[in-house]
Amino acid sequence: MTVYVFGHRNPDTDAICAAIAYADLLQRTTYPDAVAACCGPPNQRTEFALRKARLAPPRIVMDVRPEAGQVCSANPIVAYEDEVFHEVYQRMREHNVSTLPVLDRQQRFVGLVTLLDLLRVVFEGDDDPTQARRVVSSVRKICEVVHGKLLHAVDPEQVIELQVMVGAMSAEGFTQRLHQCPADELLVVSGNRPTIQLPALEHGVRLLVVTGGYELSPGLLQLAQLNNVNVICSEHDTATTTLRIKSARRIEPAIVRDCTILSDKTPIADARQEFERSNQRLFPVLDDQGRLVGVLSKSDFINPPKTKLILVDHNELGQAVQGADESEILEVLDHHRLGGGLRSNHPIRFINEPVGSTCTLIARQFRAAGIDPSPGIALCMASGIISDTLNLRSPTATPVDRETLDWLRQFVTVDMDSFVQEFFEVGSSLRSQPASKVVREDCKEFEDGGHRYSISQIEEIGYELFWQRRHELFDALQELKHERNLDFAALLVTDIVSNGSLLLLSDEPEFWEAINYPQLERCLYQLDNVVSRKKQLLPLISRLLESTSSVE
Repeated sequence: MTVYVFGHRNPDTDAICAAIAYADLLQRTTYPDAVAACCGPPNQRTEFALRKARLAPPRIVMDVRPEAGQVCSANPIVAYEDEVFHEVYQRMREHNVSTLPVLDRQQRFVGLVTLLDLLRVVFEGDDDPTQARRVVSSVRKICEVVHGKLLHAVDPEQVIELQVMVGAMSAEGFTQRLHQCPADELLVVSGNRPTIQLPALEHGVRLLVVTGGYELSPGLLQLAQLNNVNVICSEHDTATTTLRIKSARRIEPAIVRDCTILSDKTPIADARQEFERSNQRLFPVLDDQGRLVGVLSKSDFINPPKTKLILVDHNELGQAVQGADESEILEVLDHHRLGGGLRSNHPIRFINEPVGSTCTLIARQFRAAGIDPSPGIALCMASGIISDTLNLRSPTATPVDRETLDWLRQFVTVDMDSFVQEFFEVGSSLRSQPASKVVREDCKEFEDGGHRYSISQIEEIGYELFWQRRHELFDALQELKHERNLDFAALLVTDIVSNGSLLLLSDEPEFWEAINYPQLERCLYQLDNVVSRKKQLLPLISRLLESTSSVE
């Protein structure tokens, strides 16, 4: 089963590069099916790094809750709408099922057929003598169902409506009845009775079925050929043969076309609710083209498989991909504070170290395994370290980050000094993105001291663009706050050149009065030498919250 390696929502370069690099290592070691995934497209800086590394971006997956297409029974036993009762009934008996999905010959889903509905086909109209004798089928199908031998055939594949007439009466009475129906609609069943067979052949009936293993005399067979009469020889007696002919009726009238179907993208939790509301025993699961992917039955909901996840660059469920709380989390590799909500039913590998970048931890896993990264993966991990530590100038940078980045340099094939310069010059969010996207691009939500808030961060070269757009950024933060029901939303704009930041808030909560940084405007503060959301701004907010709580 696929193991997804995920960074946090609104992923930054470190989150995406860590997911790609760790998936690569897992593919080479413990999980061959590991796949790097993310909750949204990479930003321009990350795209630049991946292009330089010649790596594809991770698979975008917005929800990892198990879906009907992943849980359903694939390659189910099916029926086709042009089949007849006998062959579908035999298939049900062979596989011990009472409901089958029905397809057309282009493999598109048509409906469902149940055993009860099939039996109605065989005994259809038994209270009406005319309807009871009606059979819609082909000569070929009838021959197969009675296990007969086709002595003469005229267009045996054509589907026709026939009236069954059993020659179990006097020749005179049979001949009188014979002329009450059009000849090309008549199917005559007869034992070894030439007095019945002769008028039937002279009348030119569509099909004559001779029972008891008997065959037509050469003269009567010649007459059948002259009058274009199909002739079948059945080994069964007349009663058994007649019943089997009725079971050659096509299943079309029994198909339930107005049934509940599920998309293969339906979350299994929603599918379970649908199942509980319905009396339907089997749910067909279709793809976007209307083709059958599989079927769901009650047993499939007892213990559905869980999506397997490895989390990198985060450890809080509030920052994880939707559905993480319903998944099986195998590992966590992170460098942030411990958050809430993450639980497991069994011990898992949990690596959380105070380094500047998750990619530092991933690179250490390569080294521990004795595996050298490819040039592209090495540049990918270096990009995560460079991004998260502002090329080792952030206070979050540690000697471990520096030593790891030096180790990665030996594998890359690009000039790292030029790469770093281009990396920070490319992809200014303020230059290329609407304000609503700027405040969501690298946004993390936190809960602390009874307050829920978000902190977004962007890195720019200088503040010129920020001053031009600060009013629309303020409006976007307020919109974000209301959309996610937060107490406040913050945007940290970090200047890579001056190694400082500006902090813009949607609102100034009461505890904010104790902040010890200069206020430039309403809801705007200058934070010199503050460049890290994790190590500087987040602890600052936590201290302010604690001081307010202690006063209360």
